[in-house]
Amino acid sequence: MHIIHIASELAPIAKVGGLADVTLGLCRELSWKGHDVDIVLPFYDCMDSSQIRDLSILTTKLMSYYQGEEVLNTIWMGWVENLRVYFIEPHHSRYFFNRGCFYGCEDDIERYLYFSRAALEFLYKFEMAPDIIHLHEWQTAVIAPLYYTMYQKIGFNKSKIVFTIHNIEYQGNCAVENLDFIGMDGEKELTPEKLQDPLYKDSINLLKGALVYSDYITTVSPSYANEVLTKEGGRGLEHFLNKYKNKFSGILNGIDYSYWNPEIDRYLPTHFSSRELPLNKKDYNTLNKKAFIKHLVREKFELDEVHRPIVGCIARLVPQKGIDLIEHAIKYAVTHNGQFLLLGSSPIPAIQERFHDLQQHYDNNPHVHLTLHHQEDLAHLIYAASDMFVVPSLFEPCGLTQMIALKYGAIPIVRKTGGLADTIFDIDSAPELPIVGNGYTFIAPTSAAIESALSRAFDCWFHNPEKWRSLLIHGMSIDFSWNQPSDRYLEIYTKLCGNSKES
Repeated sequence: MHIIHIASELAPIAKVGGLADVTLGLCRELSWKGHDVDIVLPFYDCMDSSQIRDLSILTTKLMSYYQGEEVLNTIWMGWVENLRVYFIEPHHSRYFFNRGCFYGCEDDIERYLYFSRAALEFLYKFEMAPDIIHLHEWQTAVIAPLYYTMYQKIGFNKSKIVFTIHNIEYQGNCAVENLDFIGMDGEKELTPEKLQDPLYKDSINLLKGALVYSDYITTVSPSYANEVLTKEGGRGLEHFLNKYKNKFSGILNGIDYSYWNPEIDRYLPTHFSSRELPLNKKDYNTLNKKAFIKHLVREKFELDEVHRPIVGCIARLVPQKGIDLIEHAIKYAVTHNGQFLLLGSSPIPAIQERFHDLQQHYDNNPHVHLTLHHQEDLAHLIYAASDMFVVPSLFEPCGLTQMIALKYGAIPIVRKTGGLADTIFDIDSAPELPIVGNGYTFIAPTSAAIESALSRAFDCWFHNPEKWRSLLIHGMSIDFSWNQPSDRYLEIYTKLCGNSKES
């Protein structure tokens, strides 16, 4: 089966959040299972090209359409983690992807509309007719209506479209003329049945367009799939998701264990595993090496070397992630004989400034360190050094950090919502569940609720170390790989292709 993913992010070369990890992990698993997988990405000037192998120009003459003009594009091709990736570099006077950033520009809508039209133009002109075109988030959502209203009419009609909602909060609202810029009839699409935003009647909703036109819609966990069908969780699109329930499901994201694995992690000074082997296996790194990494991290950040649990947190500092609860968790750890490591930054100036002030407040504290810009190597160290890991999200479509934390021997403390509820089960409620508990959960998004979960975790760590070690070993053994999720996607792809052949 030939599958092409079109996305705005891809780890490790162009990463802002979990979307990048999902694109890499799912594509790599599909490739390992014998399928022909390609990825189409913008040619960002700020991507890490050192991670791209054999990058070369495929053509300098791809013409695409924007705002009444034919625009020249260069198509690059390279290999990322053994996946073939095509990069689109526009030669437009606006320099859409030469901005020194991935997102955050005032014209992000126009940038990704341009990319979406150019991506389809590339597939069409190079006669790449995959079985499946898999789209991700609002940045590529317009490809679904573009494909069915324009390209099918000119013979590009073999492919089926799958669209994945990673976070329904971001929908891509724009004006009617923005669709005109890429050759669509914006007024024709401004109807309740098509791309008209349900709340702002003069506005186009790109995400809604993908819901209407795609052959299948997925989101990133079963619980989040249920939540977005409600008024509270659907962010205005619940009516349409309910309308298209027959082509909608939630598939839990996986973790790429070739990248997130303390047994082989390229960023760790030593490796460790929960599997205990005989002592004569001298070269085999055991779980006790985790304590050595804790020691090194304490040295690195000038934290006291004391008998205290390290609580870790790695997050984009946006309201969704429960920033008030993160701040309260820091205070709790400091006042209850714990230590806290935060790695995160915010695209919102007021929040970034708030955490900068917090960083200054704890500047000389021997039990707290805050790093307010992303560092990939540091993220791996924090996972490996942490005893506990907090994810107090107000809502969370899937979440990857809690699954990564488990693999690195850090017990998650999470709010029970979305994918967090599908992956973390409370240790103290475990006897009532058909699954062994693997973390501490709370429900209310309040300081008292997270404090209660932290208190139970701290009590176990200090007073029942044998139980804690068994919880840690169990958590590290849970399989959150892409094996089962990729099978679910393949079932969907196969069914769509089968329907295609019958019609």
